[in-house]
This record gives sequence, C-alpha cells and structure tokens, in this order.
Amino acid sequence: MHLYEIIRRPIDTEKTRALAELGQYVFEVDPRANKIQIKQAVEKIYNVKVEEVRIVKLPAKRARRGYHMVVRKPPRKKAIVKLAPGEKIQIFEGV
Repeated sequence: MHLYEIIRRPIDTEKTRALAELGQYVFEVDPRANKIQIKQAVEKIYNVKVEEVRIVKLPAKRARRGYHMVVRKPPRKKAIVKLAPGEKIQIFEGV
C-alpha cells in the first residue's frame, strides 16, 4: 500500500485541535492499514518522529437523504498519532 493511500486526510475539529496542543494528531486512515504502516507513513510524509499510534474503528451508519431515501455511510478508521516531545506537524499549526 502506498503512503498516501494509508493516510487519507487529517481530521480538523475542536477536539483534535486540543489534542494537537498535547502533541497528538488525528488522521483518517485506510481500514486495512495497521499501526506499523500508519507510523511509517506519518514519519515519511511529515518528517517527524512518532512515539505511539492508537486506532479507533468507527462503524457504518445510516443517513437519510430526503423523506424515504436511506443511504449507508461506510465504516471508517481513525488513527491518533502521538509525536515525540518537541515535534510538530505544520498543517495543524496556525489554522
């Protein structure tokens, strides 16, 4: 799996900004990726040292579109990446 297939996108919410101040960053990742692949991808893409990776699997959900139409949102996987002390990812800074 290619590096940019593993890390789909950074997640930017109020909670993730609070975590970023503690040196933890949240990314949506490919559901097939494991902790080792995620760690290697973040280290190579952002040139930082990763200390720890935690994974959260989010279940599929149903969503309404109009009155009768129900669509299924696919399951997702998030990774919470803790960086070594003193390391930062620039895309989260100053947003």
